[in-house]
Amino acid sequence: MTDFYYLLSLILILVSTYYFLTAENNAKRLITVNILGSGVFLFFISTAKRVPGGNPDPVPHALVLTGIVVAVSATALAVSLLLRMSRDEEE
Repeated sequence: MTDFYYLLSLILILVSTYYFLTAENNAKRLITVNILGSGVFLFFISTAKRVPGGNPDPVPHALVLTGIVVAVSATALAVSLLLRMSRDEEE
């Protein structure tokens, strides 16, 4: 089952990287960066379960929780910058 999550995280990372490189709209690029982050978070969570039947490693979980907070803050900053850029283009 862990291999499925590794494969899913790899697909998320590859597809979002492709769309980030080919997208011309900055809002779409921001969305792809968030999807890329979700793929990385999924990969970290997948690595937490190292031993079948054993307790999961808490360090990847803590890293993902910290990463989610940083990602939300960075997304809010990026959205505010995008709004500012669109407002400046209208003037």
